[in-house]
Amino acid sequence: MAETRWMPLESNPEVMNTFIHKLGVSKKWQFTDVYGLDPELLCMVPQPCCALILLFPVSEKYGDYCKTEGERLANEGQKVSPEVFFMKQTIRNACGTIGVIHAVANNKNRIGIKDASVFSKFLTDVKTMSPEEIGKRLENDSSIRDVHKTCAEEGQTEAIQAEENVDLHFVALVHVDNSLYELDGNKPFPINHGSTSNDTFLEDAAKVCREFMSRDEKELRFTIVALSEM
Repeated sequence: MAETRWMPLESNPEVMNTFIHKLGVSKKWQFTDVYGLDPELLCMVPQPCCALILLFPVSEKYGDYCKTEGERLANEGQKVSPEVFFMKQTIRNACGTIGVIHAVANNKNRIGIKDASVFSKFLTDVKTMSPEEIGKRLENDSSIRDVHKTCAEEGQTEAIQAEENVDLHFVALVHVDNSLYELDGNKPFPINHGSTSNDTFLEDAAKVCREFMSRDEKELRFTIVALSEM
């Protein structure tokens, strides 16, 4: 069976906002750029902030870290709230879209999603599905696919075609049931990064972003966007 591929979504707040608003998310909630992780720059992020999406380069060092992390968590275990929405990535180049879905779905009760919208229907349909089944359901969702394609083509940089391979990847950081979770559709499960709260989420999530950056200090291709109420 041929692999399903989508055009990558640009790490661009304008593109991401068009995407979520077309799917039915309230326009009161928008993505904005995070210009840095120092306290004075984090203060510029609109509050309340309910999610961060990190774009980072996938390197050999990162692959080694993921293998070690997966083995450690498989042996030690971790607590994951049943309220965490998590899906697997089964579509090549769709990690940006899945990062956005993770950010929105884990905050659906805060941000307001229009009834009978494309995204509301998707979340209802996948409510009892496994992460793998949700990934497959997204593959077959022509409404989300069409919105994604339109938004991917409207980015500021030249659109990367679906057939191309990219070495950048998105993950979402969200707050669910007083814990900070890293959600990556290429990993087998959510990663619990410890306790957090509405008041400390941005600072706690920034710490996780710093950890990503410290694993490959020579790399500069990191960008972060925040989902906030405007």
